[in-house]
This record gives sequence, C-alpha cells and structure tokens, in this order.
Amino acid sequence: MTVVHLSKHVALGNDFLIAVEPPRPLIPADALAWCDRRRGVGADGLITLTAVGPDRFAMVLLNSDGSRAEISGNGARCVGQALARATVEAPPHRFLLDTDAGMRTLDLVSVDANDMAVRVDMGPVRPGPDEFAEWEALGVAVERQVGIDIGNPHLVAVVDDPARYDLGVVGPAVEAHYPDGLNVHLITVPAVDRIELRVWERGAGITEACGSGACAAAAAAHAWGLVGRRVEVVMPGGSAVVEITEAGTILLTGPTTFVADVTIDDQGASAPMEA
Repeated sequence: MTVVHLSKHVALGNDFLIAVEPPRPLIPADALAWCDRRRGVGADGLITLTAVGPDRFAMVLLNSDGSRAEISGNGARCVGQALARATVEAPPHRFLLDTDAGMRTLDLVSVDANDMAVRVDMGPVRPGPDEFAEWEALGVAVERQVGIDIGNPHLVAVVDDPARYDLGVVGPAVEAHYPDGLNVHLITVPAVDRIELRVWERGAGITEACGSGACAAAAAAHAWGLVGRRVEVVMPGGSAVVEITEAGTILLTGPTTFVADVTIDDQGASAPMEA
C-alpha cells in the first residue's frame, strides 16, 4: 500500500494540501478526490514539491477541479511554511521555487510553530487577457478594467462595491468568454494604500483570497495612479501587503497557518494526524 503524507495550510482562507517528495506522482484524480470538501480532506488546491537543488524545489499545483495552475501567491506562501516544517535542521530563511510561471523566491519573514509570515517575489507583471465587453449585460457597472499576466491570467475591474455583485454568477459568466480561463477580480480603492478585492478563481470558483490576484490588483491600481507602491489588499479571508519595487517586480507578504498533517492511502481514505 502506498501512503502519501500531506500537510494542510491556510493563507487568508485560501487552503492547500501539500506533499513534499511524495512516493508517486500526484494526478488530477487525486486533487479531485482529496480537495473535495464533503468526501475528501477539503482544499482549494493540491501542491506537489520535488527537490531540484539545495533549498530549491519544483512545484506542481493542481486546482480542486483537477486542472493545473501556473502559480498561486497564497499557495507559494503555504509552500514556504510546509518546507520550513519539513526541514529537519533549522530551515533557511529563503527557498527557491520553480513553478510553471517561472522561478519564485520565498522568504520566511517570521517563523512560529503554526503561524508564519512569508514573502514571495512574484516577478514582473505583463499585459494579460483582453478586456471583457459585456459587463453591462451582467448588470455590473465597471469604471475601468485591465487584463494582467503575473504568470497566470487575471482580469481586474474597478466597481463601486464588489460585495453588491454575485460572483457565483458573474465570475463563471466572464470566464466563459476566455478559452484558457482566467481569474476575475472586482475591486474598489477606498484609499491610496488600500484595495478591497473579491475573487472568482479559475479552477476553484469563489475563494476567500487570491495572492496572485492581490498582486494583479495592486499593479493595475498603481498603473492607474490610484495607489502607491505599497498597498494593503483586503479580501474576505484577510489582508496581504503588496509592494511594487523600483525594478518592477511584485512582492507579496502575508500570513500562513498550519492546519494538520494528513495521510492518504491508495484507497483514498484520509486520516488527520497531530496538528
């Protein structure tokens, strides 16, 4: 019997199951079964980590629907905590992470038994998907919008109040117009150092937070002259800090919380271990 050891982590309500050097490749069927919140462990995504060098790991991220994602800012921060816990000796303060979106740097800002703050260098932003032309048909009053690529695709739209719209309806309706899918973000900017954001995530649906989406929103709002280089992004699951460096890269800092260790056998049975 093959046993897979996982740890579960939460970053601002965005939760992930993480396997460090699993005994077999993890596949979409695993993500579908284990991320199911009624019949499995429950998570927004399943992450596999494989060592490729000293303090350097390759990451594969499967969404809860089994699709493969290029990057997740919150998932990457959870990886930092998982790697720190998996390191027998005192962990380094920095890990390198090879993702489908390129190499990312993880810095452990603060270390605690169950709670950490992790900073991810998310790299530069690039032009992303085309603007969506049918907001009015969905009953959404959009002031301005832009497509952002930060290794994965985002559409950021400014509205008067993100909470007034049903993202369970708006999100999939917008995403359906893009063959490769995308993350949909409704934001408002109440101050030069604050953004409020709600998210529909490709492959996961409505989530409480999105790290790469927070970066995309901050980059868009900064380009529009609405915020400075350092901004707090407030999401239903909590807040993250996004910094836009002079070099143009995006730094994402926020909390991560260890939830539990889990074992999975070949029959798909799961058993939480000591948290």
